Amino acid sequence: MKSLAGKRILVGRAAKQAGALSELLREQGATVIEIPFIEIKPPRSYRLLDEAVRKLPLYDWLILTSVNGVEVFFSRLQRLKSANLSGLRVAAIGPATRAEIERHGLRVDVMPQEYVAESVVRALRSKVKGKRVLLVRASVARDVIPRELRKAGARVDVVEAYRTELPRGSTTKTRKLLRGRKRRPDAITFTSSSTVKNFVKMAGAISLDGVLLASIGPVTSATLRECGLKADVEAREYSMQGLVDSLRKAFTRRA
Repeated sequence: MKSLAGKRILVGRAAKQAGALSELLREQGATVIEIPFIEIKPPRSYRLLDEAVRKLPLYDWLILTSVNGVEVFFSRLQRLKSANLSGLRVAAIGPATRAEIERHGLRVDVMPQEYVAESVVRALRSKVKGKRVLLVRASVARDVIPRELRKAGARVDVVEAYRTELPRGSTTKTRKLLRGRKRRPDAITFTSSSTVKNFVKMAGAISLDGVLLASIGPVTSATLRECGLKADVEAREYSMQGLVDSLRKAFTRRA
C-alpha cells in the first residue's frame, strides 16, 4: 500500500508550479487538492532589471534564487538581445533553479547543499570581496544575501523580477474546504514564506485542528511560527521531494 493512500493534501503553490509537487504526492497515493496561495505577477516596471541586463558585462556574479526569477531574467535577456555572459559566474538556490538555468545554456558555478539564503552567503562570502554581484529575486524577500555579501566586501545590486499576490477566488475556495468535514485536508503544504502569509489571510480564524502543516524548510517554518502556527513536518532536504518524503514519514509514524 502506498504511504499516502487515503490522505487528502492541499497544495498551495502557484497554479503554474503546482504540478511537480502534486505529481510526487499522487505517486504516493495521495488525493491532491490544488488551491494556489500565491499568484506570480510581473514587476510594476522592468526598468531596473533591464538596466542590469544591459550592464551584465560589468558584473562578476549573478545570483538567482527561484525558477520564477530565472524565467523572467532570461526572457528579458532575449528581449533585449543582451547575450554577453562571458566571465559571469552564477549561483543558484536549489536544484530546480539550477536545472532551469542550465536549460538556458548557462553553467551554474555554485549551488549550496542547503537551499536557503544563509547557505548562499556561506558559499560566496570568501569569493566576492571587491566583486560586483547582481541578485535577481522577488519584490518582497529576505535581505540576508545582499546584507551579508556587502559585509564581505561585495557591491550588490538587487533587482525585482516578479511579485506575488493573493490569487482571486482562492480565499473562498480555501475557507469552504477547511469548513467541510468530509473534504477537509489531512495536510497542507507550504513551499515559501509567501504561501504561509497568504494562507493565513485566506483561512482567517478557521481552526486547523487535526490538519498537519508541512513546511519545505526552516525559513518557511519560522514564518509559520511568526503567524502563530506550528510546522508539524519540516523537510530535511529543502525540495519538493524532501517535502514529500517528510510527509510520508510523518503519516507512517501516525499509523
